[in-house]
Amino acid sequence: MMFPWKQLILLSFIGCLGGELLLQGPVFIREPSNSIFPVGSEDKKITLNCEARGSPSPHYRWKLNGSDIDMSMEHRYKLNGGNLVVINPNRNWDTGTYQCFATNSLGTIVSREAKLQFAYLENFKTKMRSTVSVREGQGVVLLCGPPPHSGELSYAWIFNEYPSFVEEDSRRFVSQETGHLYISKVEPSDVGNYTCVVTSMVTNARVLGSPTPLVLRSDGVMGEYEPKIEVQFPETLPAAKGSTVKLECFALGNKASLGSTHKRCGNSRGGQSLLGMQGEWQAQALLPMAEKWSSPSARASAPDFSKNPMKKLVQVQVGSLVSLDCKPKASPRAHSSWKKGDVSVQEHERISLLKDGGLKIANVTKADAGTYTCMAENQFGKANGTTHLVVTEPTRITLAPSNMDVSVGESVILPCQVQHDPLLDIIFTWYFNGALADFKKDGSHFEKVGGSSSGDLMIRNIQLKHSGKYVCMVQTGVDSVSSAADLIVRGSPGPPENVKVDEITDTTAQLSWKEGKDNHSPVTSYSIQARTPFSVGWQTVTTVPEVIDGKTHTATVVELNPWVEYEFRVVASNKIGGGEPSLPSEKVRTEEAVPEVPPSEVNGGGGSRSELVITWDPVPEELQNGEGFGYVVAFRPLGVTTWIQTVVTSPDTPRYVFRNESIVPYSPYEVKVGVYNNKGEGPFSPVTTVFSAEEEPTVAPSQVSANSLSSSEIEVSWNIIPWKLSNGHLLGYEVRYWNGGGKEESSSKVKVAGNETSARLRGLKSNLAYYTAVRAYNSAGAGPFSATVNVTTKKTPPSQPPGNVVWNATDTKVLLNWEQVKAMENESEVTGYKVFYRTSSQNNVQVLNTNKTSAELLLPIKEDYIIEVKATTDGGDGTSSEQIRIPRITSMDARGSTSAISNVHPMSSYMPIVLFLIVYALW
Repeated sequence: MMFPWKQLILLSFIGCLGGELLLQGPVFIREPSNSIFPVGSEDKKITLNCEARGSPSPHYRWKLNGSDIDMSMEHRYKLNGGNLVVINPNRNWDTGTYQCFATNSLGTIVSREAKLQFAYLENFKTKMRSTVSVREGQGVVLLCGPPPHSGELSYAWIFNEYPSFVEEDSRRFVSQETGHLYISKVEPSDVGNYTCVVTSMVTNARVLGSPTPLVLRSDGVMGEYEPKIEVQFPETLPAAKGSTVKLECFALGNKASLGSTHKRCGNSRGGQSLLGMQGEWQAQALLPMAEKWSSPSARASAPDFSKNPMKKLVQVQVGSLVSLDCKPKASPRAHSSWKKGDVSVQEHERISLLKDGGLKIANVTKADAGTYTCMAENQFGKANGTTHLVVTEPTRITLAPSNMDVSVGESVILPCQVQHDPLLDIIFTWYFNGALADFKKDGSHFEKVGGSSSGDLMIRNIQLKHSGKYVCMVQTGVDSVSSAADLIVRGSPGPPENVKVDEITDTTAQLSWKEGKDNHSPVTSYSIQARTPFSVGWQTVTTVPEVIDGKTHTATVVELNPWVEYEFRVVASNKIGGGEPSLPSEKVRTEEAVPEVPPSEVNGGGGSRSELVITWDPVPEELQNGEGFGYVVAFRPLGVTTWIQTVVTSPDTPRYVFRNESIVPYSPYEVKVGVYNNKGEGPFSPVTTVFSAEEEPTVAPSQVSANSLSSSEIEVSWNIIPWKLSNGHLLGYEVRYWNGGGKEESSSKVKVAGNETSARLRGLKSNLAYYTAVRAYNSAGAGPFSATVNVTTKKTPPSQPPGNVVWNATDTKVLLNWEQVKAMENESEVTGYKVFYRTSSQNNVQVLNTNKTSAELLLPIKEDYIIEVKATTDGGDGTSSEQIRIPRITSMDARGSTSAISNVHPMSSYMPIVLFLIVYALW
């Protein structure tokens, strides 16, 4: 019993009264046909046709290689009526045999099988081809060796350079079966480079091989030789009635003759057929069951599986439909029977023997697995072929991704865990919005996690762009399943759009805008920001209404400054947070108004005699409210009722000086400063009291004296000058000084406060006469100098240090002696000595003064002491002796001298301790 590929499984007609209703099972109008899809085509989909009529209207399903196609995979498949649309076809997944099933309440019909193949043409490998060397008159075949491809090809050869193609004639032939170039006998004009050109008849793609050099050998001309057939047509060739069959025939030989298209061809040395012709043969009949062939010769043969072997392994899923092919080469056609193992296969409700010799098994079970042998036989012999059938459990998703609702920045896992047959390897693939998820490009966000039976997808730090449909596809060698989930990512709103200023006054602006993207979370409120040339960035402004809800798209900004250029922008917020601000509005300037803000910090005083100085902080430009801005300065003596007014026209001016000889020094004035612009006058500042300029001092300090303190310092002293508060404030005194070799004009000066009566002049040269004078000063200026006094600085201290310091120590005291220091003529006389001493563990130095060259220190010698000696003079302390270290006493006594100490270093830091010392000097 043959399986009814196009047979109606159940068909019945039910007539209704009046013929108004006729029920009919499905009948095909169009069925799918074999298709070839060009790889790289701009068209990203292919349609397999299927259309049936019936009443009620049928619905459709499709199978690929015997397994149901999952139509929920919307990014891969969709039905257009009954037509199957394959989206973004892929030759690894979509190649195979398709069948359409049309079903209504009366039954199901199954279409014929339609194969979908993918046409592609890869490039030749780039390795160089070897030189072909032949004798003149010899035949040669140049091999093309096309690259990997699918789909029908056409071949041509380039001779030397493009576009010089080899033209076929009685000597040269290009096989469209193999692509090889045949030259029956080589002539000198054939020498050169030959390049095979392969063109896909489906995609029109063209690739070129590497050139093959053809050269002539130098060992003579080829003699006559028997023809050799190089291009043969098949022994049998089935063809439909009325179709055209093209047979290739070409021979190599150097004395060949060409026969007619219905005759054999030969040469002078053989009666063999020469394939130096191409002929077209018309098939005379449609040959049923391949019993009759339209070919030049028919040849009987026993069954042979070598040219069309059976598949070694077929994998199918439990419950599916499988067909096992058995198509050996045989003439006449062989009769087929089947065995599973050693048991003959008989037809029953699930198993059918097909007319073409194949075996079909419906609703496959695990028990159907095993080795199937097809035994083919005709009167000329027998042959066997085997196929191993593997039956696997269907793959199913045990934990599928579910719809999720998340916020920007969160991390989520979309689960995809499966149960599958252990015999099968599985591949997990994720699709995002119909495209293959790119784990390299989006690796910072996408990561596959889980074990061997898990394809969970983790999305880290999720962003708005990750919203959409996610599909997990699980593929095995026999089936594929998928599950989809929608992921909604909610974020803060996008920027509002089209912000406009609809109306402007001196202090308000009416705004409108349009809502931007809410990013899956409704806008709850808006805020408005403004920017001026005077503001630091954008500032939130006051609006009416004060709170702008998410459904409101207009508002009035208030409390603006007149005559200022503003830009506005709007920020939307939702429960996720505040979003990006809108683009700024166009710049607009508020209208002019009378100024409202007077200058601040109105003050004054100082200046020269007969002046009243008034100062203020200028009003900022953003508060001037219009063009023509200036100041009105008003003042009057304290107790006078009439104001004196003047106008200052520059808005940046910070002061005004009124000069008049009648102004009494340091007398109080009431002062206020107002503002105005082209719109009118604004307010005045509060009244404040400012004093007129003081009168500079008129007397010089008395009793000025100078005293030399050292070789580099002088102290100058004087008596305070008489001063009344009514004259203002005495700021202080200025001391000028210069040396005897200098001029008074180049003098230096030192200033001291008004209550000081002395000043120290430092950094002077030694043994040099200096002159000095003193004068008082206040804000109005300086008074006259005192009489000049002079003093000579002292000579410098001796440069010679105390020498030969000798010490003698017990556990309670130290005795010191040193040599006397003698001053040179230009040095100050020695008046005594200073002994500096401290313990090695502290930095607090003790000092002993003596006018002798010896000293006794009562010190407990329980740790090291550091000691040095300096001479003292009126000019200051002299050079220090070498630093000596007295070690703590470990025996009854010790002694030493500076000359006996070879390595003495000052201490860089010391731990502070408290010493109670009793010091006795030997006078």
